Amino acid sequence: MQELTPAPATDALVRDATTNSFRQDVIAESMKQPVLVDFWAPWCGPCKQLTPILEKAVAAAGGRVKLVKMNIDEHPSIAGQLGIQSIPAVFAFDRGQPVDGFMGALPESQVKAFIERVAGLMGESPIEAALAEAAERAAAGDAGGAAELYAAVLAEEPENIVAIAALSKLHLELGDLEGARRFLDMAPPAKATSPEIAGARAAIELAEQAGSLGDAVDLERRLAADPADHQARFDLALALNARNQREAAVDHLIEIVKRDRTWNEDGARKQIVQFFEAWGPTEPATVSGRKKLSSVLFR
Repeated sequence: MQELTPAPATDALVRDATTNSFRQDVIAESMKQPVLVDFWAPWCGPCKQLTPILEKAVAAAGGRVKLVKMNIDEHPSIAGQLGIQSIPAVFAFDRGQPVDGFMGALPESQVKAFIERVAGLMGESPIEAALAEAAERAAAGDAGGAAELYAAVLAEEPENIVAIAALSKLHLELGDLEGARRFLDMAPPAKATSPEIAGARAAIELAEQAGSLGDAVDLERRLAADPADHQARFDLALALNARNQREAAVDHLIEIVKRDRTWNEDGARKQIVQFFEAWGPTEPATVSGRKKLSSVLFR
């Protein structure tokens, strides 16, 4: 029996979008309430599992969020510009900017939790509260306090990938690359491709990559002598990221995108996307970086 592709959406909360309608359906509409963009394709089995779950959860949110579906076979450019490499992929847009997202066909409970978080409908559980406090302590420089909270979460939920990924990143920030790898190895195989674990893995890869770079001062001298030296600018961005100067790193890569989008096979934009993956969707540098990248790509 031939599989059916998702039918065109006509509901007020759910609609199909094209490349030409993206600005109106997503960018403009997200000024009123969050808009979820579901990137799918007719040949994608997991997409067919996820779409009905998304539609049901959006309907249950009572108009606090809307859903836009984009067939990447017919409209590939937006997905490509956002660095989407696998589907299904769902991005949440708010006030014209992507603010959160996930990849893969999540179970209904996780989809509901995601939508409720985006819509601001759900209160925090004790685990979520502990994770939020740990993240705040880490951001404030209290690595020890954050680590204690993450460890407490793992005592209750040994396979909590948010805590595992966060502890891996904490060790990485302390210069303990081996410790970061050890915590990453704690992730259950079934969740090895989750955004949190993928982000920690990307952060480790960036740290390894930065270790092979030359002196940042020399890179800055090269760039001062020749602002069009894209390789020096690219390497400097990696070095700045290694120093936790994230916004400056993104700015240099954005500059390459502005000057020559095709350089190194779109390498600057791809590196920005890897930064976002490593930092996480709610990291302020990711949020501001996505805004800057969107302003360049969609202008």
